[in-house]
Amino acid sequence: MQHIFVHRPMISIKKVEGRKDLRAFIRFNYHLYKGNPYAVPDFLEDMLETFDRKKNAAFEFCEADLFLAMRDGEIVGRVAAIINHKANKKWQTRNVRFGWIDFIDDEEVSKALITTVEQWGRERGMTKIVGPLGFTDMDPEGMLTEGFDQLSTMSTTYNYPYYPQHMERMGFGKEVDWVERKVMVPTPDHQADMQKYFRVAELCMKRYHLHMRHFKSHKEVLAADNGQYVQKIFDVINRSYSELYGYSEMNERQIKQYAKTYLPFLDMRLLAVVETEENEPIAVGITMGSLSYALQKAHGKLFPFGWWHLAKAIYFKPAPVLDMLLIGVVPEWQNKGVNAPLFTQIIEVAQKMGFVWAETHVQLEDNEKSQGQWAHLDCTIHKRRRCWQKKIDN
Repeated sequence: MQHIFVHRPMISIKKVEGRKDLRAFIRFNYHLYKGNPYAVPDFLEDMLETFDRKKNAAFEFCEADLFLAMRDGEIVGRVAAIINHKANKKWQTRNVRFGWIDFIDDEEVSKALITTVEQWGRERGMTKIVGPLGFTDMDPEGMLTEGFDQLSTMSTTYNYPYYPQHMERMGFGKEVDWVERKVMVPTPDHQADMQKYFRVAELCMKRYHLHMRHFKSHKEVLAADNGQYVQKIFDVINRSYSELYGYSEMNERQIKQYAKTYLPFLDMRLLAVVETEENEPIAVGITMGSLSYALQKAHGKLFPFGWWHLAKAIYFKPAPVLDMLLIGVVPEWQNKGVNAPLFTQIIEVAQKMGFVWAETHVQLEDNEKSQGQWAHLDCTIHKRRRCWQKKIDN
């Protein structure tokens, strides 16, 4: 009997060096998911800045390298190897992160990518590999394990169902899981327990002498409190998220970077801020109309025509979906009903603007405070994503 051997070209790993390699690294995700109705591509221009060591403030406390998996001269996978020294110091860990990981359905490819990150981390004294994680919590985190038939968002990533299968076969286990909810905007004939938020909000505001802060434009936000108000808003987020898994506090340069990126896209009606009698912010809700469909139509590029799809979604014909980007209450004001005024404003504005449902940001499945705040609304968990972990063999 004659045996026929099929030669398979070896997988090689190429370190990203130079702008040409970087553009190829970024665009591989777009090519892998081209035509997929659920994947939302990153903007090429945004990602170029994310990986720019001079422009991304996270490189002040992170080190990273990017790698491409090659076969026969073609890219078949990508991964970022990251060490967040600030997070490792805070949480007393020696973790190397893998992020922005994508690969074809070939275990040789996924194993080559993960092995590269393990070796990179081992050389730098790391003892565990975790991911997918970015530089900080402001980057996409987690690998989708449920909800493959649900539209992704601007701030999260999509992946094919075979991804978690590869991770399990490589011996990875669960580090933490996040969930995302689809929350229906209450309507006159379907209000769920919306009125409970309104009653709690009214009592809370009176009892603690609180008030809402409103803005008409992003320029007004930037100018408020002698230019310090944006810092105060993100201080609320820093303090609210400080004890969540792997969180590393945003520094002043990062805050300016995020304000520059996201503020121009925000409708100020959807920025909810609760302040004390002394005008100090203690709770923040940052939401915006979904840009998922616009990003798909833009094909991941702002120029030459991507900007038009973005502008149309923001100013002329917004999608029926509201993305809840960040919601936070400083620790000393938690469990006092302060989130109710946030939801009251968001619900009322969402109703007036015609949004049908809202997409929550990723939330740790065991964060009872965060999970409980949706109890009085009509919602369902429609996505789950996982951070994987494995010890690095010496």
